[in-house]
Formats: sequence, C-alpha cells, structure tokens
Amino acid sequence: MYLRRIGTILAAAALTVLAVPATADAAAIACGGGTSTGRVAVNGCISAERGSAGRFPTREITAYVKARNTGPRGLDVAYEAYFRVVDGGHWEKLGSGRTHVRAGESVGPLEVGSSTRVCGPVKVEIRVRAKAGGAAWSGWSPAATRQCQT
Repeated sequence: MYLRRIGTILAAAALTVLAVPATADAAAIACGGGTSTGRVAVNGCISAERGSAGRFPTREITAYVKARNTGPRGLDVAYEAYFRVVDGGHWEKLGSGRTHVRAGESVGPLEVGSSTRVCGPVKVEIRVRAKAGGAAWSGWSPAATRQCQT
C-alpha cells in the first residue's frame, strides 16, 4: 500500500513535468548576414540563454550555422564558429563540424558550439564560416547580441 502511494505520487509528478512546455525557457536564435563560397550560402546565428552560477546570472552563448546548397549536386560542408566580447575581446574558437547538404536544400540552424559567461553589460558576437568539399573558406557571417538583455 505504501509503495503504491509513492508510485502514484511519482507518476503524478512526472506527468506534471511533461505537461510543462520544453521550450518555455528556450532562447531565441537570431541570424546575421549571409556570405557564400561557390554553391554554399552561409548564415551565422546566435542565442543567449539565461542561467546562473550560484548568485551570479549567466548566459549560455551558442553559435549556430545555416547552410544552403544552391547547386544541382549534394555537397559535404565543413563549418566553424568563433566568439568574442566586442569591447576588447579576442576571438575564441567555439567549435566546428561537418554536414551534408543535398542539392537545392538548406540545413540548420545547426549548433556549432557554446560558451557560458557570467553576465555583464557587454555586447558579444559570433562569426561563422564554411567551405564546400575542397573549396575555399567563405567570408565571415557575423551575428551579435547583448549578453544580458532582458
């Protein structure tokens, strides 16, 4: 009887957790200007999700990439993202990856990497670039956000 009551309480708690939308605290993804290399068009995107480290508010800054293949054949695309604080910061690599983009299709936004930062009244930016199998790297596609916007 005691175990059945605990089981009922746990099941009710699990249903309550499942009823809360998973995207309630999800950060919006903002994309910057595009760039291209050959048949691949690229956009860099950024999000800043709220968090905390004890009493200190933080933001998880995440870089994403969107890629479009404008050609008649599928392509393997490599991409990488960098991050910095605009005022006096230096560029840090967040991550890199590869994906296959079919002819005439788009992929993304794909997460490239992230960095958790203690909140500050600063502007942060990311930049993303890509290259199609053996081609040259594209120019940089930037995106920026206020780190601790409300």
